[in-house]
Amino acid sequence: MIKRWIGLVSIPVLFFAVSGQCSAQPMPHPQWVGTWANSPMLAEGSSSMHPFSATTLREIAHISAGGQQIRVRFTNEFGLDQLTIGGAHVALSAGGSAIKDGTDHTLTFGGADSVRIPPGAVVYSDPVAMDVAPLSDVVVSFYLPSQVMRAETYHPFADQDNFVVDGDQTGAGTLSQARTLRSWYFLDGIDVSAGQGSRAVVTLGDSITDGAHSTLNGNDRWPDVLAARLQQDHSLAHIGVLNEGIGGNRVLNDGTGPSAVARLDRDVLAQDGARYVIVLESINDIGRLARRPGPEDEVTAQQLEQGLKQIADAAHEHGMKAYGATLTPYGGAGYYSARGEQVREDVNNWIRTSGIFDAVIDFDKITRDPANPNRFNALYDSGDHLHPNDAGYKAMGDGIDLKLFGR
Repeated sequence: MIKRWIGLVSIPVLFFAVSGQCSAQPMPHPQWVGTWANSPMLAEGSSSMHPFSATTLREIAHISAGGQQIRVRFTNEFGLDQLTIGGAHVALSAGGSAIKDGTDHTLTFGGADSVRIPPGAVVYSDPVAMDVAPLSDVVVSFYLPSQVMRAETYHPFADQDNFVVDGDQTGAGTLSQARTLRSWYFLDGIDVSAGQGSRAVVTLGDSITDGAHSTLNGNDRWPDVLAARLQQDHSLAHIGVLNEGIGGNRVLNDGTGPSAVARLDRDVLAQDGARYVIVLESINDIGRLARRPGPEDEVTAQQLEQGLKQIADAAHEHGMKAYGATLTPYGGAGYYSARGEQVREDVNNWIRTSGIFDAVIDFDKITRDPANPNRFNALYDSGDHLHPNDAGYKAMGDGIDLKLFGR
């Protein structure tokens, strides 16, 4: 079930012509499209949980599409207590923890400078009139006063330097004595005002979508490459790309974060302006077969196919196009097995031939070694035989037919 959503909701309003003199009618609410997102999960363990108390977090998001208005989404999805944000700002990055002069804006929530988010909920900021260019780095700074916080919501792998500092420094040009975090806490989305033709692509996947082993702060994930290519085509420049990858994620079972089918409503169907979903999931389900799995980890190709079909069917029911991405090679990876390889090949054959998806993106063909098709091309292998390097991610992003998004 889709979680509770708090904040602004865009509702189309129909105005009917009537005879006689009419008073001026209010401006319609802006329509929104997602330009950046991540998939939140529960922070567990001492390395993930932080004692955020009288603390400012400054988090950086590399957006895809631009716009003239912006709003920010904060999440308390996995919280057990009400989350209080004592103040928040948005600005453009000047590199590191610095913001560009003249770009800082205070965020409000229903006109208030602070907001309380119930457990399990999200909140949108009020709109901010702010020109943001495509592919720019947006800085969101927010202050967390002292409060009870038994559980924290975060996205563990940002592949991005974020910052934490004592006290309220939300409006500071540069943070003083900041510490570095490489996760996003309590921030899971940014929308821009939608122009004509605006829509969003959601990339649903695991660590290969999340960008594992890509260059830190480089924005070299394959969804980033896709976003940059879309911006090069004027007719597609209003399309945002939302990265909903979680490292270690599986299709059928929870593990690292909720499973793909469990988070489908939140991470795909509820995203503003979502028109397409690209699904690249199953390799972690398959990898479990090599590690003496428990009964819940015993998966077949048919079960994975049914899970992927469920995702595609839900997308279609919500008016979205669903594109199936074949699973990249993993020969030589730590959890490789001949049994798992057979399941991977069966699932890939099903993705290519079942007709369930509106189109197929053949990442397997793009990244494999022609002489050893169960292994990565050496030019694209990060070294662990499971994740691409920057060149591999670029080949994946470059290999997507942009005509898929003109529909």
